[in-house]
Amino acid sequence: MRFSPTFLEEIKDRVPISDVIGKRVTWDRKKTNASKGDYWACCPFHGEKSPSFHCEDRKGRYHCFGCGVSGDHFRFLNELDGMSFPEAVQQIADLAGVAMPQPDVEAEKRDRERSTLQDVMEMATQFFQDQLQTANGARARAYLRDRGLTGRTIETFRLGYAPESRNALKEHLANKGIPREQIEACGLVVHGPDIAVSYDRFRDRIMFPILSSREKVIAFGGRAMSPDAPAKYLNSNETELFHKGNVLYNFARARRTLGGADGNDTIIAVEGYMDVIALHQAGIENAVAPLGTALTENQLELLWKLTQEPILCFDGDGAGIRAANRAVDLALPHLKPGRSVRFALLPDGKDPDDLVREEGRAPFDRVLVAARSLSEMVWTREIQSGSFETPEKRAELEAKLKQVVGVIGDESVRRHYGQAMRDRLNTYLRGPQRSGFQGGGFQGGNQGRGGGTGGFQPGGGQRSGGPGGGRSGGRGGFGKESAPMRSLSGVSDRLARSSIVSGVQSLPPLKESVLALTIVNHPDVLFAEYDEISVIDYESKELQRLWSQVLNAAAAKGPRLTREMLVENLEAAGFAGLLAMLDQQVRFARLWIATQAADPADALEGYRQALALHKRTKALLWQRRELERDLARATEDGDDELASLVLRNLEEVQNEVERLENQEAIIEGFGVLSGRVKGPGAK
Repeated sequence: MRFSPTFLEEIKDRVPISDVIGKRVTWDRKKTNASKGDYWACCPFHGEKSPSFHCEDRKGRYHCFGCGVSGDHFRFLNELDGMSFPEAVQQIADLAGVAMPQPDVEAEKRDRERSTLQDVMEMATQFFQDQLQTANGARARAYLRDRGLTGRTIETFRLGYAPESRNALKEHLANKGIPREQIEACGLVVHGPDIAVSYDRFRDRIMFPILSSREKVIAFGGRAMSPDAPAKYLNSNETELFHKGNVLYNFARARRTLGGADGNDTIIAVEGYMDVIALHQAGIENAVAPLGTALTENQLELLWKLTQEPILCFDGDGAGIRAANRAVDLALPHLKPGRSVRFALLPDGKDPDDLVREEGRAPFDRVLVAARSLSEMVWTREIQSGSFETPEKRAELEAKLKQVVGVIGDESVRRHYGQAMRDRLNTYLRGPQRSGFQGGGFQGGNQGRGGGTGGFQPGGGQRSGGPGGGRSGGRGGFGKESAPMRSLSGVSDRLARSSIVSGVQSLPPLKESVLALTIVNHPDVLFAEYDEISVIDYESKELQRLWSQVLNAAAAKGPRLTREMLVENLEAAGFAGLLAMLDQQVRFARLWIATQAADPADALEGYRQALALHKRTKALLWQRRELERDLARATEDGDDELASLVLRNLEEVQNEVERLENQEAIIEGFGVLSGRVKGPGAK
């Protein structure tokens, strides 16, 4: 019985290959990374003592670097257990909970026809490749050379040339015995009831073969050589083999790069064929492209099958920003825990091909390092007009953000996005430089009950009155400060009086200094935890600038980056004074884990503790601001029962904030480790 490729792919997608192989091997704990679907074991096909058998869930493949065996679910069962192919399919279908298909004569016939069409497409590909090397293809070869492509790259992507003649390909295939119906079914000719004689679809064009996920040629893209051509790029029409919205250019080749020796775990989506090819030639082999149109939902799902957070790359001009915003709207409804996208925006007027052709891969690597999160893209888009000087405009912005976040299908992701947007909104609108604001609340003109703001409180400050205060507080001002707010100010006062912090008020917060300086002194820590560390959001503007320069250096040098190289880079960029102040700050606080003298293992462990505390503190502060808003609303509405409940929760959060911030005035929370890290003079 024949099985359709669709059925076989479906059952393999439903059953991780590690589940099949894991019943016959014991995974190596040190080399295996189960969270990424990356497994290692001693090979079951030959005797060995060290694990060289590798299995990847994302690819659905295994390979032994010792004996060379490789394959998928079915081949594993066939070669290790001696199952026939139908028996192996039956077992995987049972594990997937999918019923075996009944024999379908018509489906089998279509499969045979599809295979025949793929043979025709392969013949067409070879024809185009051959034509590129003839006198007819001279202009096309010159164009590709001018674009910087090497002969090896041209061969890798099987680029070709379609002659100007209206019937060159049609006659070639006909001479090979290919019937007219198959040539038409492949979309290689233009035909129809109104066309007396069919003719080649692609003429005088550089040809880009488009491969399926199984690496079979299913379509073509053609780039016109003549400037007068009605379409610069032309794709195959929809056929039995090809559905444009379900295919990504270079998908199969990019998939093979995941989990390789370079540690790549993401896919980059760029805009065109030439971008993909130029990046590949520069050493960036994990790029794909939609086929001349905006990214579709199906294409985005393809990306998410391979990686949790693909990077979508767009030109930095107006058209590129608009395309990026369309991708934002496309992705939002489909977000799930652990599934998002990032956005890399290129310098205005540049595309990936331009960047790598002029300066190699380093400029593009820097663009990737600076990729923005989806939430940042949402926020930037909604505030770009920048005019929110009236309550009505601020209310409109708040409503718009709620509407945008509301399309997210997953409840938990939607809740966290809402919290992130509210936090950004409060921070954005509470600045003292903004007209109509000062400190944490409105100044004057606050009309209505209790001087409230109609349900929106920039900066997270409370409205007048506590739970027992009803709607008092008068117009145009605030009542007495609540106990929680007095407690908050108390924390700040105690920190200001701390002998450790005293005298260094111009420096960044100490916890942020520790995070930044540890990386400067121990760059290996950055590469050990790159995905998490690279996206740290510093409050200090000086550290934001320093961190941007650190990431640029990391992108340029990669894991080869040493402390000496990084310090030299930072000093050349004008950060010598800041580095000296940071070093003095952490030494004064006796935080030796952040200094150059710390043992690398201790620096890594100390950094992890510092980062965990930093993230926990920020999360608590976000939660506190939300509770303060809820308390203000409950007070405004006169709901004393709800206000009391919210106040209890607020006090619990505040106690936790104080507990963290009062651990030796922030210092002991970073945990100078178990005595292994000692400063000068320590015993």
